[in-house]
Amino acid sequence: MRLLVAAVAVAGLTTDLATKILAVTQLEPLAPVRLMGGLLTLRLIRNPGAAFSQGQRFTYVFAIAAITVLCFVIIKLVPRIGHPAWAVAIGLLCAGVAGNLTDRLFRPPGVFRGHVIDFLELPYWPVFNIADMCITAAAIMIIFLSVVKGIAITGERHGRSGRRDAGGDDDHDRSPIARG
Repeated sequence: MRLLVAAVAVAGLTTDLATKILAVTQLEPLAPVRLMGGLLTLRLIRNPGAAFSQGQRFTYVFAIAAITVLCFVIIKLVPRIGHPAWAVAIGLLCAGVAGNLTDRLFRPPGVFRGHVIDFLELPYWPVFNIADMCITAAAIMIIFLSVVKGIAITGERHGRSGRRDAGGDDDHDRSPIARG
């Protein structure tokens, strides 16, 4: 499972970094590019804060929090992964956190104060990047696996009552209609 986590994390981080390099070299901050009839706009933003540009004076806190989260995930969670979907979710989480952390560490105005490159905009949504997409996808997967499917990070399945399932037949968790 560790190899799958690493592969997903490296792929996500590489995609994030490559698209940010393209955005910085190809987009002008004051010249957004509308695509798909305005459904997607490429708009270069250097974000000193978090979501919705909140906390702009606390950039170093976001960097320290990201380092803490990455360390916790790698040291405490990755060794416990016993299901491939959890490996993908945790890999996506690592990719997203590492992608935005890379900006905080290596982009101007300086270490722990770097501005995150955001460049994707949907109608009525804040500008975001691939790292943000990875974090969001990881959160959705973690909620789905934990709550909807009842699969713990270890791969153990829990029934609706919260008790461990011996495994095998998933029909007891589905409605009579879904069983067919």
